Amino acid sequence: MTSPLHDPASDPLADPAIAARHLADAVVAAGAVAAAMFRAGVKSWSKHNDSPVTEADLAVDAMLRERLGALAPAYGWLSEETVDEPSRLERDRVWIVDPIDGTRAYMAGGADWCVEAALVENGRPIAGALFAPVTDELFVAVLGGGATRNGQPIRVSEAARVEGALVDGPGPWLSHIDRAGAVRRHPRIRSLALRIARVATGELDAAFASPNGNDWDLAAADLLVHEAYGRLTTLDGLPLAYNAPVPRHGALVSAGALLYPSMLDAAR
Repeated sequence: MTSPLHDPASDPLADPAIAARHLADAVVAAGAVAAAMFRAGVKSWSKHNDSPVTEADLAVDAMLRERLGALAPAYGWLSEETVDEPSRLERDRVWIVDPIDGTRAYMAGGADWCVEAALVENGRPIAGALFAPVTDELFVAVLGGGATRNGQPIRVSEAARVEGALVDGPGPWLSHIDRAGAVRRHPRIRSLALRIARVATGELDAAFASPNGNDWDLAAADLLVHEAYGRLTTLDGLPLAYNAPVPRHGALVSAGALLYPSMLDAAR
């Protein structure tokens, strides 16, 4: 029986930077599969919660599980498209994956979808990668090692005021924020992970998420924005904890460090 605790002395992925390189290679390969399947035409249907799923979601999920699982068999696994296995709760390290974040955008031929994967240790991401095939953007983050887009360091914006901030998120949230100051609304980015990634690059000053976002929507992007000197928290100002029995979160706010306190106040 495999121990739930990995042994760093014998773990080839003990260094999060090594894990991040493997994650980057995996999401790029997976993104190529998803893009090719879209061009060939894929079947889609609705899941029990009325959210869409395609053949590509399942193919990418299987590919990533085989590839990442072979690297570290002792790690747990959590993915949107895999039946949840309670054994992940016994693992200190867990792969958390969204084969296609923004499936509706993918199905519509949009650019705002991505493949994302993260390695979580004791509830927090330590390595993550996100690949947007249509725009050919690879985002990679390592705990304590910074965040990059296509190999170049990224950093959140220096905006410090709610007034005039460029934001994205659900319409009701943006209307609520408008009460605190006139914000500028960015066209909706359907992938939640990409929405947060745009905060990490400074293209957005802030982003919001409705309740019920899942671990797989958030883990890689969470690390990305924090390593770019931003924040992603609950409306109580708390960091997100991953690999809980119910891997779901409440309403969230993400912003650059200077803007975050006033944006959090405006969101409450």
